[in-house]
Amino acid sequence: MSKPLEILQKYWKHDAFRTPQEEIIASVLEGKDTFGLMPTGGGKSITFQVPAMMMEGICLVISPLVALMKDQVKNLQDKGIKAIALTGGISSDEMIDLLDNCQFGNFKFLYLSPERLQNDWILERIKNLPINLIAVDEAHCISQWGHDFRPAYLKISKLKEYFPKVPFLALTASATKRVQDDIIEQLQLKNPSLFTKSFERENLAYMVFNVEDKLRLMEQILKKNPQPSIIYVTNRKACSETVKQLESLGFSATYYHGGLSSKEKDNHMKLWMDEKVQTMVATNAFGMGIDKANVKTVIHLHIPPNLENYYQEAGRAGRNGEKAFAVLLTNPSDVIHVESQFLSVLSDKEFLNLVFKKLCNYFQIAYGEGIDEKFSFNINQFCTKYGFSVLKVYNALQFLDRQGIISLSQEFTEKISLQFIIPSKEVIRYMSLNPQDEEVVLTILRTNPGVYESQSVINISLIAKKSNSEENKVLAILHKLHEKQVIELHAKNNDATITFNEVREDERTINRVAKYLEAQNKLKTEQLKSVLHYIKEDKICKNKLLLSYFGETISKECGVCSYCISKRKLKIDTTIVQEKIIGLLKIQEMDSREIQKLTKYPKDDVIFALQNLLENDSIIVQTNNTYSIKTLK
Repeated sequence: MSKPLEILQKYWKHDAFRTPQEEIIASVLEGKDTFGLMPTGGGKSITFQVPAMMMEGICLVISPLVALMKDQVKNLQDKGIKAIALTGGISSDEMIDLLDNCQFGNFKFLYLSPERLQNDWILERIKNLPINLIAVDEAHCISQWGHDFRPAYLKISKLKEYFPKVPFLALTASATKRVQDDIIEQLQLKNPSLFTKSFERENLAYMVFNVEDKLRLMEQILKKNPQPSIIYVTNRKACSETVKQLESLGFSATYYHGGLSSKEKDNHMKLWMDEKVQTMVATNAFGMGIDKANVKTVIHLHIPPNLENYYQEAGRAGRNGEKAFAVLLTNPSDVIHVESQFLSVLSDKEFLNLVFKKLCNYFQIAYGEGIDEKFSFNINQFCTKYGFSVLKVYNALQFLDRQGIISLSQEFTEKISLQFIIPSKEVIRYMSLNPQDEEVVLTILRTNPGVYESQSVINISLIAKKSNSEENKVLAILHKLHEKQVIELHAKNNDATITFNEVREDERTINRVAKYLEAQNKLKTEQLKSVLHYIKEDKICKNKLLLSYFGETISKECGVCSYCISKRKLKIDTTIVQEKIIGLLKIQEMDSREIQKLTKYPKDDVIFALQNLLENDSIIVQTNNTYSIKTLK
């Protein structure tokens, strides 16, 4: 039998394992339940893919991330390894075919979401497969104390009854000690081997800067470090706006978010990966499966929702082992307003119920129907129709997605509908004159019998599959038919697809998951407080703060974070600086840059003095980020 290293070299072209990959693989091969905590970039997938290749049978991989499943299946297939993913939107007939392939086609990997295990017939089929390993990715989703709890994960332990001798491998990139213990208990792991890689990144300097002019500081950082960088923002609009600002300053940049088409994502990604542009500006949609070793700087322009996400995104810097920077930029108004803004977009039970009902009405789903139906979805159009806040609806949909009620796929899609506008005998004549188009046209007619009577939505991928064509060829033929006035063609862009995973039951549906909503809202509030503590705490090393959150205690300071650097600097008497600032503000309101220019003190000393004055209620900060003397009422 091949050794793990031989498998790694043959299929993944790596010469050695990273710590603790080899130890986890050895534990799995010994048939032991295993828990692996490997921070982002640690190569979690290798720990189940390598041992699965060494054993007879098929590896069952449970993951909540559709895009990651598709990505891993494609990568395995590119290596000549047979793999399948049961993602949302697949019909029952297609699923039966895929599971038949797993059973009789010598496949090595079956990927599925935890929600699939709630279908009894799928579970029955899986019970009959020659499973050699069960890998649970994103295992923190099983814990109510985790940042991404999904109740469907609680069903995974049921597999223990059917596969008592098959090892379980639980993997996560970020989990506190409380969450780690909960994962082991909920998955019913038996005397598991524990492998936890330290969260410490000695080459990564964590920096937090409180400034009014984020763009100016960002300019200084990117000029000083011209290597590849990532800038994280919270929404799509900020992506394009930040790119324009950077370009106006002479930097090359592109952007990435869930509203881009697959082609646009690939093109933008390639520009950055090939270093045709320095900076990638992105929402949290960017990062999954990204392994660019020489990223020098990761900048967060906005406050992240939790330290788990922040750690993973910041950790994309410095994977080559060289010194790198994780910079979080805030300004006084960020910190003041974020809590109220955050709380205002959390859903309560009443709002969740309302959104679910409107969603069903929007897609004309009757009570007791809708299971496995898939729809293209534009969240802005939906919110405009019903007068909802986009962010609040998005949070509600994410919650419904995590509960398995719907599957929300945030991938750009183009909804195509068409109607034939010439008689059927003329269509037959067209096919005789254009035989190269015949198979596609016939497939459309067979699949959508109502295309003569009205506009019908066309599933391009299904048409391509049934006519043995490429999707691009199908689209080209449709546009050709439109130009020749054979059909009337409509294309409408959508930024997501929604699949309903169960029948519509309105309040009964929502009542079942409402108990989790309150717990999740409480957890999110606690997590935001941890982020704000990380930002505001200016008397502790940032590295120590972050490690402490994840349950690691170290005595030494890192020496390279924003706190450690500021501590090394010789401080000017803060009282003198504060008196100078008060004198200036008695004349007129000013921002920190103007104050620094007029006082001629170092920026850090000015910021420190301003913070002291704010804490002592001597001054106030206005909404335009200028400071003024606080007047007594």
